[in-house]
Amino acid sequence: MNKQLFAKILIIGFFTIVFKGNILAQSQYPFQDPNLQVEKRIDNLLSILTLEDKVNCLGTNPTVDRIGLKGTGHVEGLHGLAMGLPGSWGRKTPVPTTTFPQSIGMAETWDPELLQQAAAIESFETRYLFQSEKYRKGGLVVRAPNADLGRDPRWGRTEECYGEDAYFNGTLAVAYIKGLQGLKSKYRSTVALMKHFLANSNENGRDSSSSNFDERLFREYYSVPFRMGVEQGGANAYMASYNKVNGVPQTVSPILQNVTMDEWGLDGIICTDGGAYKMLVTAHKYYSNYADAAAACIKAGINQFLDTYKPGILEALDKKLITEADLDKVLRGVFRVMIKLGQLDPPQLNPYSSIGTGPEPWLSQQNHDFVRLITQKSIVLLKNNGLLPLDKSKIKSIAVVGPRSAEVYQDWYSGTPPYTVSPLEGIKNKLGSGVAISNTTNADLAVTMAKSAETVIVCVGNNPTGNLGWKKVDGPSEGREAVDRENISLEPSQEDLIKRIYAVNKNVVLVLVSSFPYTINWAQENVPAIIHITHSSQEEGNAIADALFGDINPGGKLVQTWPDSLSQLPPMMDYNIRHGKTYMYFKGKPLYPFGFGLSYTTFKYANLKVAYDPKSADTDIAVSVEITNTGERSGDEVVQLYVKHLNSKVERPNKELRDFKRITLKPNEKKTVTLAFKQDDLCYWDSKLKRFVLEKEKIELQIGSSSADIKAEQTIEIK
Repeated sequence: MNKQLFAKILIIGFFTIVFKGNILAQSQYPFQDPNLQVEKRIDNLLSILTLEDKVNCLGTNPTVDRIGLKGTGHVEGLHGLAMGLPGSWGRKTPVPTTTFPQSIGMAETWDPELLQQAAAIESFETRYLFQSEKYRKGGLVVRAPNADLGRDPRWGRTEECYGEDAYFNGTLAVAYIKGLQGLKSKYRSTVALMKHFLANSNENGRDSSSSNFDERLFREYYSVPFRMGVEQGGANAYMASYNKVNGVPQTVSPILQNVTMDEWGLDGIICTDGGAYKMLVTAHKYYSNYADAAAACIKAGINQFLDTYKPGILEALDKKLITEADLDKVLRGVFRVMIKLGQLDPPQLNPYSSIGTGPEPWLSQQNHDFVRLITQKSIVLLKNNGLLPLDKSKIKSIAVVGPRSAEVYQDWYSGTPPYTVSPLEGIKNKLGSGVAISNTTNADLAVTMAKSAETVIVCVGNNPTGNLGWKKVDGPSEGREAVDRENISLEPSQEDLIKRIYAVNKNVVLVLVSSFPYTINWAQENVPAIIHITHSSQEEGNAIADALFGDINPGGKLVQTWPDSLSQLPPMMDYNIRHGKTYMYFKGKPLYPFGFGLSYTTFKYANLKVAYDPKSADTDIAVSVEITNTGERSGDEVVQLYVKHLNSKVERPNKELRDFKRITLKPNEKKTVTLAFKQDDLCYWDSKLKRFVLEKEKIELQIGSSSADIKAEQTIEIK
């Protein structure tokens, strides 16, 4: 052997021994040894912890200083890390963080890669605040994404979800989870804790209500985003919801163990929602005392309590309703998560341990540019008769009016952004000093301004109530956590403002800044142009101005069905969506269908081709189509693939989304887009056999620009 090579091997071996020796020297207990198998580390840890330690570790921060066990707590992070003033998540010392559009807004990009990038930025900032010497704030378990389904637009927390389609929600949840957790195989940057399992889409009475539906809907709809989050996203944690499902409170449901752990393989944290443990006694009245309730939670698989839980746990132990071994069983999941986060290992082994030095990331231009991009991509063009885009080289005067024109509103789960750009400020930034720009939120003055302006931008929409206090809303059309909407029309004064403005100036652009669908029927019939954007993005105003003046071409799509009236909706508490909820079972013609969104250009679909081998059980079904930009502007199109079952033995949806892709095309550019899904995605749940079944049947493959705008279709037979 070459002497120099031999010398190098000796040196490398020496330093490897020294490095491992240093790690072992730092390890007082076997559980601190990163070379030991995970379960053996946990065995050792549980053998060292006292019963008091174990009870303490059932909170949200399993730290035991006595033995050097460094746990980490929870933070909120639905659309950026929440360490600011709304919701008081920053407590007494709020810190600004990069703030993206609300979850429903990010969903309207129809771009999983963008959501993964947003989550990665959030994850970095979470680590930064947790580890930097300057801050030392927060935790590494991030309560996001919200994988609940927006099955009804009256749901007060619609803003937190990704819409009404299970596959779509699951796809975006997987992307957000991957962004939060990072791409390293051994360690997690942060751990995503999905909310709220399961079927938690009513706020009124949520502490005692029951979401009732059959097993098929459980398997095919309500549980799908959570299952995808675990199996495809690698999620290690979720929060059980307040409500009952078919009469059993989720906090003590056997589904937690039987499905999420035994079937899906979740092996981490299952926590209660805030106060849910006590609600088992006070609201659900499912148990008569807290000891019984605490024992039931532990036996169901709960291992973290967002509640004052210790007296109940101690009493349950004293009465032998549960044993120390029961605590050991559930705590294993908590410690697996701590190990994945690197909390039990020497920092030099964790690739994320160096985050926390350097300038604050929320001040970086890179983050600001990304927020502007994802906000641009979230904008949905609902109507345009040619008024948009406005020509900034020709416009001389513009009025920017309405209650949402001069402020960026944050919701309860928002952080405090480092800066905000309102619609008014964005338009001023775009036009400069050479254009007369007037603004008011006063209705009477707005009408006066509209008379003399060339064009009027009317900004209306909900108040997401981050600044109103708990459970407070502005009116019956408003919603938030703990409050469902009673109405889905615009607040009357806002509706009246639009009509009064239009009466004096026909060049009106309606900018609907909202967390929810609205029945804007009059505006759709009369106003020349309408765009939709959600709240909270720090770049809201710049993105709006970019769209209004054609610097970007809106390409977002709706992720919920927008009814034309409340009468089109079944009762709020009807969880059987087959009775007319979501695009899959909707009856009648909506105001705007699921997947809808216009563009400043036009697209042609041609040459639909299907690749499918009916003889192979494992083959994917692939559909390709040529998309051509036939207009004069570059633009984005979201190509959507739906499946319709033509002769199923069981009731199936009108159609189901099975794949989608957002593409950008220059004028006259053509691209072939291929969308695909697995045959297993066609299965239905057989409640008798207790498994998914693939039928021999005919299905119709539909390619389109929305669920209601199908451009091409082809029927195939599943053998």
